[in-house]
Amino acid sequence: MKVPKLYKKESYYYILAPAGGVERGWQLALRSKNIYGPYEEKIVLEQGSTVINGPHQGAWVTSTDGTSWFVHFQDQAVYGRVLWLEPMSWKNNWLVVGEDLDGNGVGEPILAYEKPVQGMPITSPKEDDEFDNGKPGLQWQWYANASVKWSAQIPGTDYLRLFAISKKEEPNLWNVPNLLLQKLPAPNFKTTTKVTLTTEWNTPGKIAGLIMMGQSYAYIGIAYQDEKYWVQQVICNKAIEGLEEKIIDEKELKSNTVFLRMKVAAPNANCVFSYSEDGKIFKEIGTGFIAEKDLWISAKMGVFCVSEKNVRMGGYADFDWFKVEK
Repeated sequence: MKVPKLYKKESYYYILAPAGGVERGWQLALRSKNIYGPYEEKIVLEQGSTVINGPHQGAWVTSTDGTSWFVHFQDQAVYGRVLWLEPMSWKNNWLVVGEDLDGNGVGEPILAYEKPVQGMPITSPKEDDEFDNGKPGLQWQWYANASVKWSAQIPGTDYLRLFAISKKEEPNLWNVPNLLLQKLPAPNFKTTTKVTLTTEWNTPGKIAGLIMMGQSYAYIGIAYQDEKYWVQQVICNKAIEGLEEKIIDEKELKSNTVFLRMKVAAPNANCVFSYSEDGKIFKEIGTGFIAEKDLWISAKMGVFCVSEKNVRMGGYADFDWFKVEK
């Protein structure tokens, strides 16, 4: 829901409202000296000549020194909604956002600018995870409301244990809730994890892996079939429509532990998967996959452990760590 923001500055009330749609929209400001209106309107931020599309759904914020700033998003499709912070000032009782590069009286986003607070180091949200005490960090989100049945948070451990929860009658992972995911951190990156799959009672039909999730998805995983462990690259096109997964490639493993890697490259989040049995030499497997966003959110990456339907209960996967690199 696109919620407008209401402010009061001196004798004016201001409503900051999004307009024009998510991908190609702009920021609208309305003002009145009476909260009930009527209101004048003015576009205060647009893409203009910049590469920053859809700059809207924003808000006026102030730093500790009283300086005004404007925060808004840019929709980058599969990479999600990226936040921008623009300098902001006032002219004739209208807010001025960014810089009016083409002289039409409407601000445009600025690619680079000084920070509100000087001397702050360059930081980014946490991405890596050592899973201390068996607990995932705050960067992770379950694909649905969480359940204590999906994982074991064991004090003193340094791995995350995910149980092999049944997919039941689902044809793919689109409606499977126990996927542990996080947002994509950058246009280009690679992520690696180490996983050990324990089947219990030598039960087949268990798989754990590293996934790029969206309306279509792909993953690399370790599976147990025919009394052997396999690394598989799997793609599910049009998962949202209920289509089934396809195993693109698989290789036999020497043990139940494997290192899984996914490289992601801009501009379309092209994913290439590889694996290693010693953590040093990685071999590519399967084919490339162009990531797709979810419904109104970005694609997400993460880990999972599931069991096929009509398979005996039991089994789990231990993820030692999750690392993200440039």
